[in-house]
Amino acid sequence: MITVLSDQFSLVNTWINELRNVELQNDRMKFRRNMERIGEIAAFEISKGLEQKEIEITTPLDQLKVKEVAVQPVITTILRAGVPLFQGILNYLDKADCGFVAAYRKHDANDYFSIKQDYLTCPNIDGRPLIVADPMLATGASLIEAIKDLLNHGKPTQLHIVAAIASKQGVETIQKEYPEAKIWVGVIDEHLTSKGYITPGLGDAGDLSYGEKLQR
Repeated sequence: MITVLSDQFSLVNTWINELRNVELQNDRMKFRRNMERIGEIAAFEISKGLEQKEIEITTPLDQLKVKEVAVQPVITTILRAGVPLFQGILNYLDKADCGFVAAYRKHDANDYFSIKQDYLTCPNIDGRPLIVADPMLATGASLIEAIKDLLNHGKPTQLHIVAAIASKQGVETIQKEYPEAKIWVGVIDEHLTSKGYITPGLGDAGDLSYGEKLQR
């Protein structure tokens, strides 16, 4: 199942427009905050499908039976670009446990790339919803590698993937590899470049959030 958030929330269009706009991209705080906002909307939507339980609380006047999330999810992201989107999800699902994956594109002399994954830390996800935040779902290669390793930490009850911008090809690749996944994206762009970048896209989300990095 795929949900395009900009189809349902007009504000998401505004935030994505600002993320893409080169005249606004020098404002890193605004860029990070817009990523957070998309994560918050995604978390709100995901919460509607989380299992609930009934508990009893005490108000100043009475006892009250209410509902809340039965099993807290595990929220994960791919460092470093995914951190603002991840933070937005965590802002709303603030009792969740968290995991982190360090992965990047390793480019050769011809600028072709392979996926290198250096680090993963994650709690047990067995029997819990798993949410994976990746701001740019391009080819889907790094996301598939991350999910494969995450699933070594248990079998989740639900798999949610959150992206700000996805390519049509990337979405189709993820759906083929993980048909059970629920995908939440801000918007879908039709094309990838010959080097695997989303177009029109927005550029490098990590650099725009935190500054340019040394090439590896």
